[in-house]
Amino acid sequence: MKELIKRLKTQTRIGQTPELPNLGNNALLGALNQAVQNITGRTFTRFDVLNDVVGNQTETVTAGLWSDNIASLTTFFTSSAETTTQRRYYVDVYQETPSADGAATQFSLAFGHALGSGSDSQGQLEDSPSKAVYSQYRQLLLNPTDSRFTTAGSGSTDYIYVINFKRNRLRERLDAGNFEIPLRTISGSRPTNATGSVNVSGSTVITLIDDSSISNPAVGDSGQVYNIVSGSINDGVYNPSAPVYYGLAYPAFGTLILDGKMLDQQLNFQTNTGSSSEGNNHFALFHSISGSSVLTNPSTGDAYGFLARNSENVTSTNYFVRIKNGEYNFSNNPSFTSGSNGQLSQTTFIGDPKTYVTTIGLYNDNQELLAVAKLSKPLLKSFQREALIRVKLDF
Repeated sequence: MKELIKRLKTQTRIGQTPELPNLGNNALLGALNQAVQNITGRTFTRFDVLNDVVGNQTETVTAGLWSDNIASLTTFFTSSAETTTQRRYYVDVYQETPSADGAATQFSLAFGHALGSGSDSQGQLEDSPSKAVYSQYRQLLLNPTDSRFTTAGSGSTDYIYVINFKRNRLRERLDAGNFEIPLRTISGSRPTNATGSVNVSGSTVITLIDDSSISNPAVGDSGQVYNIVSGSINDGVYNPSAPVYYGLAYPAFGTLILDGKMLDQQLNFQTNTGSSSEGNNHFALFHSISGSSVLTNPSTGDAYGFLARNSENVTSTNYFVRIKNGEYNFSNNPSFTSGSNGQLSQTTFIGDPKTYVTTIGLYNDNQELLAVAKLSKPLLKSFQREALIRVKLDF
């Protein structure tokens, strides 16, 4: 029997079945036929859907929100290419000088006032930039019956500062519990128009986080809503029994709403709320954030940065590829054989062929290739070796 099996091995290559001698014993013939099937190369193996396929596996994946998947942003730039009209509504913030290779918008800042104060209407009745911004976010984030943003810090507020993350950086949502905004106090008497020289002062930085570590979110038309409070990711909410509230976080929209009244009270923002007055207040928020990065965070030893991560749920299907010792020991690669008779090109392979698995292809019933999985390194396969390879498809 052993000698016969050895002969079969030397004669076999993918796609060919050796010719068996004429044996009278049917049982022996059946056993030999099975042996041939085990040692004959095959091209496809059908999955056992009950044992080899595990689907609908969901896990939450997070990553740094900023360019190159970093989680801490410590450099902040605006672009002089933005027009005056654009700046009345928002300002984009970059991680590098906008003209540099790789520079990209990380987030945007805006200021909104329910009555249109703090911005110049340019002669358009009831159409000032600050009113347009407030109305836009009210319609986007609030329930239809709500006319004002209401925070736990000051109640109903007429004016807000907005941090809006770029949609393509959010994946599905902002990762609740993993953002931290550094803010410095505005010093002295800031210019009426915040696009001018706005200074920050003091060695104290207030950091803001959400309250997901101590409270369940409210749920509205815009999904889950958290309070923004003073605290840090490392140390949690400051004074959790009586937090200082600064605004609202809407993770599904990647939007943070800061209460203008609280920024005035706690950080001396001196928000311009004059009627038809060119305030561009959102630039004060830019200077407060960017001015924090020149100071060192004593708890980490690093510069204060704007910390943020994105989050998404990934659904996976796992395919377990089980390769028995008698399978896939031959290759369709033309270099594996030589001559018109398909002799093994390597004499050492006679009786003991070897292959290296580098790629797994997933096919449908029509033998159409649907997906390809690459191994990190070639995997040796022979009659003395079996393999179990897990192929994971994410959706």
